[in-house]
Amino acid sequence: MNGPHDLGGQMGFGPVAPEVNEPLFHAEWEKRALGITLAAGGMGHWNIDESRYARESLHPADYYSSSYYEIWIKALEVLLERHGFVSDDELRMARFLTKGATPKRVLLAESVPSVLAKGGPCDREMKSEPRFQAGDRVRTRNLNPKTHTRLPRYARGKTGIIEAVRDGFVFPDTNAHGQGENPQYVYTVVFQASEIWGVAADPLLTISIDAWEDYIELA
Repeated sequence: MNGPHDLGGQMGFGPVAPEVNEPLFHAEWEKRALGITLAAGGMGHWNIDESRYARESLHPADYYSSSYYEIWIKALEVLLERHGFVSDDELRMARFLTKGATPKRVLLAESVPSVLAKGGPCDREMKSEPRFQAGDRVRTRNLNPKTHTRLPRYARGKTGIIEAVRDGFVFPDTNAHGQGENPQYVYTVVFQASEIWGVAADPLLTISIDAWEDYIELA
C-alpha cells in the first residue's frame, strides 16, 4: 500500500541523520514495548507480514508523530483487537473488562533465548523453476494496492536488469492477509539511477532491490 512508511524519494523530510553511538533503547519503556510485541506475536495468531501491514496502516499524521516503538505499540493494539484479545472499550479505558480470545501458545520466559535464536525463517523450497534468469531485462509492475506490498513505490514501472536469482521466499502480499504463503523466487534487480530518479541523478549510481516474481515481467 502507499502508506506513510514508503518514503523512498519523498521530499520535505530532511536529510537522513544517523545518531552517533545510538543506544539500543532510548527509554526504559521501549524495552517493554519490544518484549510485549514479541510475546504477543509468539501467541501464533498473526505473522510478520500482518504486523508490518498493521504498522503501515496507521494514519499518516499518527505515524509521523510517533516514535519507532510507539508505532509498534499502536500496531499491536490493532492486532490484539482484530484477533479478539482486547476490545475497543478496553483500549480506550485502559482496563480489563471481559475475557478475550485464548492464545494458541504462550511464550515462556525460559523459552525466549531459543525462540529468538530460531527466528522466523521465511525461505521455502521451490518445486518449480524460476521464470527469469540473471541478465534478463525486466520491468517492475506499476501497482498501487490498498493491501500490503514490499515493492517500493519509487521502483514501480521501472526497467532494470536481473543481477541474481535468489531462493524462494514467502510472498508478503498474500501472507499479510491470510491468503497463504504463496512462496516465490526473489530476484535482485539493478536499475540505473536515472531510471529511478530522472536525468539529474548521478550517472555512476545504481539502485538494487529484491523483487518477488509477481513484481516483475520481461521488458
